[in-house]
Amino acid sequence: MTESEVLAKLAAQALDEKKGIDVQILDMRNLQSAPAAFFVIASGNVPAHVSALSDHVHEVVKKATGLNPSKVEGYMNAEWILMDYFDVVVHIFLQPKREFYRLEQLWEDAERMR
Repeated sequence: MTESEVLAKLAAQALDEKKGIDVQILDMRNLQSAPAAFFVIASGNVPAHVSALSDHVHEVVKKATGLNPSKVEGYMNAEWILMDYFDVVVHIFLQPKREFYRLEQLWEDAERMR
C-alpha cells in the first residue's frame, strides 16, 4: 500500500468516525488529467459539522503521519472545505453543495475504494 493510499484511508476513517455522510474515496491514479492520486469526499449536515469533520481529519492525519495539509480552503464558510495533502485532496461539503458540484460524477471514471 502506498503512502497516498494510507493517507486517503486515514482521512476516510476520520470522516467516518465523526459521522461524515457518504464517505467516498476516488482512486484517480489511472486518469491522465487527475489533479491528485486520490479524492476523499464526504458531506456534513451543517457548517459546524463540516468544520468538525475537517478538524478531525487534520488531527488524525497529523497524529498518524506528522503531515499537515499544504492548503486548506473554505474553512471560514464551511460549505465546502478542501484540504490539500498533495497526492490526496479531501473535500468536505454541505450536502446541497455536494449535490450541486457532483465531483463523483465529474470524475466518474475514477475507481471507487471502500
